[in-house]
Amino acid sequence: MTTTSTDRTAAADRTTTTTAGRMGALARAELTLLVRSRATLVTAVLVPLMLPLTVRSAFAEDDLADAGLSVGLVMLPAAIGFSLLFAVYAALTSSYVVRREELVLKRLRTGELRDREILVGAALPASGIGLAQCVLLTVGCTVFLDLGAPTEPHLAVLGVLLGLVLCVALAAVTSAVTRTAESAQVTSLPMLFASMLGSGVAVPLEMLPDRAASVCELLPFTPVITLVRGAWTGDLSAYEALGALATGLAWTAVAVFAVGRWFRWEPRR
Repeated sequence: MTTTSTDRTAAADRTTTTTAGRMGALARAELTLLVRSRATLVTAVLVPLMLPLTVRSAFAEDDLADAGLSVGLVMLPAAIGFSLLFAVYAALTSSYVVRREELVLKRLRTGELRDREILVGAALPASGIGLAQCVLLTVGCTVFLDLGAPTEPHLAVLGVLLGLVLCVALAAVTSAVTRTAESAQVTSLPMLFASMLGSGVAVPLEMLPDRAASVCELLPFTPVITLVRGAWTGDLSAYEALGALATGLAWTAVAVFAVGRWFRWEPRR
């Protein structure tokens, strides 16, 4: 009996020391802290659900029709973009900074967790919230705006997954240049404004001058919106889809390199 109990305990210990077990435990702890932080919770949950309504009133239906778009084709990518930017990027930037300044990251590094496990495990709750919002908003926009099912759903899946990974990496990079949790609201603004105004979130690229649109196509978040919108319009060629994906992956690789090079694990002095 004693031997069986000991074996079970040893098996449980081995389970919790696997990569999945360590990251799962960290994700549960991070989710608890996220729920307790009202400011972060509002940023992650309420803001992305409310902002797409402002996009709806910004354009006349005649202007959208001239650009080959509809209200649904503008609001759905905008809703997904806002979810990824606020629920994942902005919330996670603040979370990384707070955990660093409270010495949580430093203490985690003294245990069994590897650096990448700490960063990914801490990002799982925010990523889960962002993904859930994307699914709910997609269903809502599809039903209430009469969009119908996407003609190329794989592009939507690629766009959302690319957006999740990119936002996590960019959040870690932004936290490296952020001194306090309060200043995280400022340091994240350039990425938020550039994405909302130049990546097709609030203003579709189809409504911009050709030269401006060509420049905006190179922004980090543009490939995400391009792939998501292309899933419903069906007018994105294989070459254009691969080009957007390559641009997004290139930005992700640059962000991952920057994290490995400049991410800070101890408080800034």
